[in-house]
Amino acid sequence: MNTPEFGSDAAAPSAQTLGAGVVKRTARLADGRELFYYDDPGTALGPERAVDARDLAPRPATATMRRDVLTGDWVSIAAARQNRAFLPPAELDPLAPQTPTNPSEIPSMYDVAVFENKSPSFGPALAGAPGEHLGGTLGEALVSTDPPRGLDDLDAPGLGRTRTSVGRCEVVCFSPAHSGSFGSLTPTRARTVIEAWADRTAALSALPGVEQVFPFENRGEAIGVTLPHPHGQIYAYPYITPRTATLLGSIEREGPDLFARILDFERADDRVILSGEHWTAFVPFAARWPIEVHLMPHRHVADLAETTAAERDELAPLYLRLLRGIDALYDSPTPYIAAWHQAPVHRGRDTVRLHLQLTSPRRAADKLKFLAGSEAAMGAWIGDIPPETSAARLRDAVASVPEETL
Repeated sequence: MNTPEFGSDAAAPSAQTLGAGVVKRTARLADGRELFYYDDPGTALGPERAVDARDLAPRPATATMRRDVLTGDWVSIAAARQNRAFLPPAELDPLAPQTPTNPSEIPSMYDVAVFENKSPSFGPALAGAPGEHLGGTLGEALVSTDPPRGLDDLDAPGLGRTRTSVGRCEVVCFSPAHSGSFGSLTPTRARTVIEAWADRTAALSALPGVEQVFPFENRGEAIGVTLPHPHGQIYAYPYITPRTATLLGSIEREGPDLFARILDFERADDRVILSGEHWTAFVPFAARWPIEVHLMPHRHVADLAETTAAERDELAPLYLRLLRGIDALYDSPTPYIAAWHQAPVHRGRDTVRLHLQLTSPRRAADKLKFLAGSEAAMGAWIGDIPPETSAARLRDAVASVPEETL
């Protein structure tokens, strides 16, 4: 097993300069999974990266998804995920740089690293002809036996329908630190992560069979987080997710300018939390969760890959201020899901606007909102806190974040 020390087992991966001076370096893990290093501008790291010399088992076969005929939803049955790490000690952190005693997933020291998930919900196989081997050098486990044959195929009726869960799941490591979250990053590191999100959104959107790309961060054990290491994930789905399908129906009902009108409506009210030249954060009019904030760009962009350098530059400190304000509500860190909703790859690009939906079940310092009968079984939500009250508390909390920390 190699170490993160640069030496005879080190190489200089192919490099590409992205926006804001971020440098992307491409490598492979021992089982063939892709690994990408995103170096901060002015990084102290050299160009070389240690080679992953672990002896790894073959990758699991791509999962199978089944269609729920009552809802039309596709459910991926990914049994390999049962084996994923669960709250390991810091010395066995699987997202830290490798050491002689910790054969982790990332061979070298890094600023930001992205790699294919070892136990994915979708992939590693991609769409192709039934029975076609799609794994290249990664092994026969990647054979796609019956992949989706387009969105019309996925929408077709019938009992007992199955398809291979083609696609891609990636892990985004925000920092080599053992604990933290996006909100604990420096503005420079936050900007590097945003550049990585945009780069991976573009790359994953180009993969065969991918219909939607979803970057997100789960934070806190109350949410179900099993690794305290600061990280997020990116899912590349082989279908349009149920929430986005509902959104497309809403746009058809309300009109193609729906997001522009929502932004104007919210910016004219007292639920705005903070606003810049390019972005506004607000508690939505019909917020479901005790803490719910949407962050939206002022112009129409379909996904993070379409944002400009100026928009990404402003997003880094503004998003940090929002997250640190949410943490300032209580004496302990607030659990949340930070979900970047992006337009599907092939539909709604001119009507579905990129936006962040940040939600937390925390309704008091020592209380959580649990989804019980009405919400979980019927999808009929009951809000515990008026959105205007939540917005006022969040504005005060955000205002308490010192400027010099950003």
